[in-house]
Amino acid sequence: MKLGTKVIHYAQESESGTGAVVAPIFQTSTFEQIAPGENRGFDYTRTSNPTRSRLEEVLAGLEGVKHCAVYASGIAAENAILQAYLQPGDRIIIPPDVYGGTHRLLYRSWQDKGVEVVAVDYSSPGKLQDALTAAEAKLVWIESPTNPRLLVYDIEAIAKQAHDAGALVVVDNTFSTPIFQQPFTLGADIVIHSVTKYLAGHSDVIQGAVLAQDAAIFEPIKFLQNASGAVPSPFDCWLTLRGLKTLELRLARHAENAQRLAEAASSHPAVARVYYPGLPSHPGHEVAKKQSTGFGGVLSLELNASAEEVRQFVSSRKYFKLAESLGGVKSLICHPAKMTHAAIPAEKRAELGLADTLVRLAPGIETPEDLVADLLEGLNALSAAGRGAADSQSVERERPALVAAGV
Repeated sequence: MKLGTKVIHYAQESESGTGAVVAPIFQTSTFEQIAPGENRGFDYTRTSNPTRSRLEEVLAGLEGVKHCAVYASGIAAENAILQAYLQPGDRIIIPPDVYGGTHRLLYRSWQDKGVEVVAVDYSSPGKLQDALTAAEAKLVWIESPTNPRLLVYDIEAIAKQAHDAGALVVVDNTFSTPIFQQPFTLGADIVIHSVTKYLAGHSDVIQGAVLAQDAAIFEPIKFLQNASGAVPSPFDCWLTLRGLKTLELRLARHAENAQRLAEAASSHPAVARVYYPGLPSHPGHEVAKKQSTGFGGVLSLELNASAEEVRQFVSSRKYFKLAESLGGVKSLICHPAKMTHAAIPAEKRAELGLADTLVRLAPGIETPEDLVADLLEGLNALSAAGRGAADSQSVERERPALVAAGV
């Protein structure tokens, strides 16, 4: 099956008892047993549930592997990986540009437990090699594209370096999804998703997933799913199954909208820089073309504007709602420095290139022309404000001469 068919048919047969083409929700906490310790495959929903099992099978099929564990959030899924594979004194290597929640979890929780967190620019193979040889690394964590600057890294090359050094490779595939990127074919050992985003797709579910091909790698993660209890409800799993059916269609529109917006912004005077892998000017454009079949639905802009102007810009859009998250059918806009990445200290954000003038757009599936018009309206207002400020400054500079002339 091709992916567009797979999201609808794989592991989603009609319900056997009634013929219902949509499987029911098994909204139950427990299951009647035949005899003590003898059940029909399920005993307690924290451990396993038919609706959750179906979702895990579907997600595993989309990523082309055998194993998936779904968690109550993307961060819970991340924490399970860290708990399974890191001990005090161990090293994890990450790119500088990662999701703010990942940064917070690593630097304010796991680093305090004695784990060494090392941020490395993966675009420089020598720097990664230095980090791998300076001390034994247990995990190499990859976001590609990254959040929020959409940096793109060569997953296959990084995985080879990491494996040569004995490290496991974790790829966050949230931005690309299995539709646009298949990290296991590029050497990933573990793939993680914030299912909340594109997979569920409607901004009404909080969920995460961890996937693996190797049973031995997956076993401790699956154990923690039951042992820690951070599992989603059957209803949330059913909502994700419903959302997945339109994943390929939605991703095509998300990517089309992002490309149109990036092109519209790239030549606008109110924009200092556009971060979107679909632009040939993006430094990771060729790598993205090599390892992905699409450029994704997120872009970021650095604006030529003051802090107050940026605040007004993100707060006054018509179709882009000011909110955290991404991947839903409704367009969202975010100010990372004050929202998703606010937990990172200001001096650290500056060091990482997360400017206060950076905004992240996550276009939904609205008509492209409406979104472009909404963006350009805001950018034109910024340009007008900039011209007004420049004219005001010019008047102030000329005021002494005007006064002297009696004007």
